[in-house]
Amino acid sequence: MKWGSVFIAAIFEVGWVMGLKYAHSLLEWSATIVCIIVSFYLLIKATSVLPVGTLYAVFTGLGTAGTVTLGMVLGEPVQLVKVLLIMMLLCGVLGLKLTTGEKKGEAES
Repeated sequence: MKWGSVFIAAIFEVGWVMGLKYAHSLLEWSATIVCIIVSFYLLIKATSVLPVGTLYAVFTGLGTAGTVTLGMVLGEPVQLVKVLLIMMLLCGVLGLKLTTGEKKGEAES
């Protein structure tokens, strides 16, 4: 469940990063701030039971991949090299996750 909260935190990270670029009204800025708070709250909670180095790499990797992908969906140029590099980044993140052993009790959290 804690890795699930890291994934959700990464989704909120994408929200606040995109909000920094596209927010213009008070409501949009408020949503951006909520995304920042939720993202970091979930990240901080996960650090209590998951290895910090791997956790942060997974969080930032997923956030980066999500931000670049959403940027391309919203009109930024789609380049084959960019897509291949994002795929390589996600493979690295997945590899880190798979090679990080869980301590007893982590899987229950």
